[in-house]
Amino acid sequence: MKSGDATRTRNDGAAGGPLDHFRALRPHQWIKNALVFVPLVAAHETGAGPWMAAAGLFAALSACASGTYVFNDLIDLPYDRAHPSKRHRPMAAGKTPLPRMAGIGAALVAAGLGLAWWVSPAAAPYLLLYLAMTCAYSLWLKRRVFLDVIALALLYGIRVLAGSAAASITPSPWLLAFSLFIFLALAIVKRQRELGQGSESGRPAAAGRAYLVEDLPVMAALGAASSFASVVVLTLYIQSPVVHGRYDRPELLWLICPLLVYWLGRMTLLANRGVVDDDPVVFAMRDRASWLTGAAILAVFAGAL
Repeated sequence: MKSGDATRTRNDGAAGGPLDHFRALRPHQWIKNALVFVPLVAAHETGAGPWMAAAGLFAALSACASGTYVFNDLIDLPYDRAHPSKRHRPMAAGKTPLPRMAGIGAALVAAGLGLAWWVSPAAAPYLLLYLAMTCAYSLWLKRRVFLDVIALALLYGIRVLAGSAAASITPSPWLLAFSLFIFLALAIVKRQRELGQGSESGRPAAAGRAYLVEDLPVMAALGAASSFASVVVLTLYIQSPVVHGRYDRPELLWLICPLLVYWLGRMTLLANRGVVDDDPVVFAMRDRASWLTGAAILAVFAGAL
């Protein structure tokens, strides 16, 4: 193929198919939206209505998230094409027509907002906040030192708040504090991995980001600090009066602490070794040790009820 033909293929997406269009929506990222169910689990909610509302919100958030990923990838095309792994994304690789993907993205955002208003008017404003924060992140925040990881942590937290609103549950201050620190730790792991890739390839900075390779030790330290701050919040929660009134065997909850320390510490080490891919949440869904740790935490939680 001549170079001109290759350029046209990359620009018009003629080489792609339905699967490439679906992959461009990043369906593997929908797992993050399962955070809308966390307030129901924490509140021991058993009613079918709140769970159905949260399920509808999950679908709405997934549609909106896919739409925003499309626009984020359109904005980041030059950076993604220079990235060692992101260059294989359908739009960066020229496998999907860009105008068509823009239309699909807009349609998904509109459908997600409409579904959210239908499922739970109380949760819909959080989707608007999610979209506003995502736009700010894509256009500006992702290129600002540490504001980017704070924004990512807040995007996780908005999902939790939206789930609380959909289920008509008042979010616990303990849950919000724990969520802030653990999500901040995961966001830092994401940047830590990107800086590690820059170090391996000899690049002085992460493409499209405001970090330098020499920032890697500092980011690793900040990630570890945030990880263990979440564990401290958990220990304080276990000692609080609300726990003793909600659990029959609250002392068992202490077993969650070493499990969480193990998982967070391991995630940080693997990111430093370059094993974790671009998103730690997606990596955890493919990681056997993460599944086993999660199962053990659920077993302890069930045993404490």
